[in-house]
Amino acid sequence: MEVLQEYKCPCCGGAIEFNSGIQKMKCPYCETEFDVDTLRKYDEELKSDTGDRMEWDTPAGGEWQEGESDGLRHYICNSCGGEIICDATTAATSCPYCSNPVVMKEQLAGELRPDCIIPFKLDKNAAKEGLRKHLKGKRLLPKIFKDENHIDEVKGIYVPFWLFGADADADIRYRATRVRSWSDSNYDYTETSFYSVHRSGKISFERVPVDGSSKMPDDLMESLEPYDFSDAVDFATAYLAGYFADKYDVDSEKSIPRANERIKRSTEDAFADTVKGYTTVTPETSNIRLSGGSTKYALYPVWLLNTSWNGRKYTFAMNGQTGKFVGDLPVDKKAAFCWGAGMTAVFSAAVYGVVWLLRLFGVI
Repeated sequence: MEVLQEYKCPCCGGAIEFNSGIQKMKCPYCETEFDVDTLRKYDEELKSDTGDRMEWDTPAGGEWQEGESDGLRHYICNSCGGEIICDATTAATSCPYCSNPVVMKEQLAGELRPDCIIPFKLDKNAAKEGLRKHLKGKRLLPKIFKDENHIDEVKGIYVPFWLFGADADADIRYRATRVRSWSDSNYDYTETSFYSVHRSGKISFERVPVDGSSKMPDDLMESLEPYDFSDAVDFATAYLAGYFADKYDVDSEKSIPRANERIKRSTEDAFADTVKGYTTVTPETSNIRLSGGSTKYALYPVWLLNTSWNGRKYTFAMNGQTGKFVGDLPVDKKAAFCWGAGMTAVFSAAVYGVVWLLRLFGVI
């Protein structure tokens, strides 16, 4: 099959052709002119665009050693399907996701053993104090929520994460402009210059975390970052004593798209920071290729807190290592209305004061 070659204007995207009168390529839409050599180089860059190649083929986690998982029990919540790991001495508990009781039935077996774990540094009291600080100073928070709020449950959970590492080779091209304006006695002028800006290089990533539990919202878990990996230690079941540990239900292969998304976004942001001195910069093409990929299976500490108000449950999370606290709060609609009305009144009074001063000095 024959392939048609169509040249597009880098400025407006319109089809361009060779103008014999000026011996240049000219766009009939924006009237931008191009040297043939410039278009030839641009065409070579277009042909070299190969698209993203972001593939992984690396094992993560290790096999459980004989006898190592004997002291653990694996429980399934019949209500929400949440998966929980507790030590062998636990007889009954409640699901950290839906609060329903779970029955201890199955012994943990046949799953990948984590490579590493970041132990909890902060205790339950620190999590409760984190919630109190989170509520403090929130003007639009319902007063009754603060006064009658009680913590229904506080759970320390080791959340499974896949940690991805790779080298990213990237070629990214941008469409940029510089705008210059000036005036004379007759006219105002604006000159817009168009540029094709190319960036190429390599950036390395280590331990890009991807939540391995479908019950944990990705945005909530990513809001708790960063973790200090210098505190990570080789996994040992002793670290799980007194805490819950959620077994992954999203394996490393299914987590690759999320890892690729984070790596791609971070690479593009890093490269975009190097394109300076232009009025506008618009990404045009992005080709990212990964190499040297590695994956580790880790457990990260998270405190989950559930509170109730007005018949609704609110879930908050705290980084069990750093104390970073996140969670959505309700808004008192009446307080929000009064606050908005107050701001409007203040603004109106300020405007009235300015007008009065202008009249006083005879300006208006």
